Amino acid sequence: MLKRALRRLVGRLWRWLWRGALAFALLSVVFVLLFRVVPPPGSMVMVERKVQSWIASEPIRLQREWRAWDDMASVAKLAVIASEDQRFPDHYGFDLVELKRAVEGWFAGGRLRGASTLSQQTAKNVFLWSGRSWVRKGLEMWFTLLIELAWDKQRILEVYLNVAEWDKGIFGLEAAAQHYFGVSASALNERQASLLAAILPNPLNRSASVPSAQVEQRSQWIRQQMRNLGGVHYLERIAKP
Repeated sequence: MLKRALRRLVGRLWRWLWRGALAFALLSVVFVLLFRVVPPPGSMVMVERKVQSWIASEPIRLQREWRAWDDMASVAKLAVIASEDQRFPDHYGFDLVELKRAVEGWFAGGRLRGASTLSQQTAKNVFLWSGRSWVRKGLEMWFTLLIELAWDKQRILEVYLNVAEWDKGIFGLEAAAQHYFGVSASALNERQASLLAAILPNPLNRSASVPSAQVEQRSQWIRQQMRNLGGVHYLERIAKP
């Protein structure tokens, strides 16, 4: 009797797990397809920051204004690619070259550095929480594959530039441009764009308007990479036909 009851319980749990997984997969596909044409209303990172502020009893004002592709400066788009993911037009969500280098460096005794692509960062920002865990990494891979299948490269970068975190409560390129330089996202110049890209790895502890020597040096490197890529003409590789 006990064994039979346990078998029934395990069977029920297994069925619920499968149903839950199927529902999650279907909802994932629905939201990815929806955000292919509709601007995401926000991001999970924004939700996370709001929850953290409630827990800490420290009010936070989230600032974000969606800007379409044509309303963002080309130099800003190129600066982010040059800084974060120079093989963005060529990979399918995962940069195997950078991943191989990261693993080789780790085996050689170095620190295991990140090799996330812009596609992965977009998936994480829009759909997932921050932090490191195998569960989150697995879900990140799932959403990265979905957006690579459903969105073109221009859409991925457009969404990323509208959800990326640039300071406490500052999300998206428009809010960042206004916050740091008092200009719109369409009016950013090359230096301003490179400074914004330079603080992306650690935006809560760096400033684009009052850059440290490290940020200034990285922004100079980014501008050189932008030239190496061929300037804004590089964006033609991801532009919609």
